[in-house]
Amino acid sequence: MDSPRLDKSVYWAGTHEENEGRIKAYWQNKTIRERLEAAAYLNAQAWGYDVNNPPKMDKTVFSCRKQEK
Repeated sequence: MDSPRLDKSVYWAGTHEENEGRIKAYWQNKTIRERLEAAAYLNAQAWGYDVNNPPKMDKTVFSCRKQEK
């Protein structure tokens, strides 16, 4: 995935209330896939891993047991 570019047509200086509607409309016009890609990119940046090579989940923490009826 290429590094995303800042879309300056969506946000500009002003109060949060002034920009809230524009930002909401911007994300509602994106596909679910585009939204998930943006979320994956932000997680990678926040946690410091490569977006194309995320860390494996530690499966030793979780257990799966059959529920008794």
